[in-house]
Amino acid sequence: MNRFDGGGNREAKIRYLDADFQILTPGTFVTCAITGRPVLVDELRYWSVVRQEPYADAAASLEAEKRAGALPNQRR
Repeated sequence: MNRFDGGGNREAKIRYLDADFQILTPGTFVTCAITGRPVLVDELRYWSVVRQEPYADAAASLEAEKRAGALPNQRR
């Protein structure tokens, strides 16, 4: 799906899967769970299957893992 396939300029609802995602409600973007920045669906590369959250970039994904205590050798 690209940004011109329906959806308009609204937030998509997505189910995050391993190595893929399923669009439940069409839209052009999702909101990063850490930064609050919009991420175009076409450019979405980082998310958590466990927490069902999208991330703007690798740094935001790492921060989410830290906050969740999900890194190896990390004390909870």
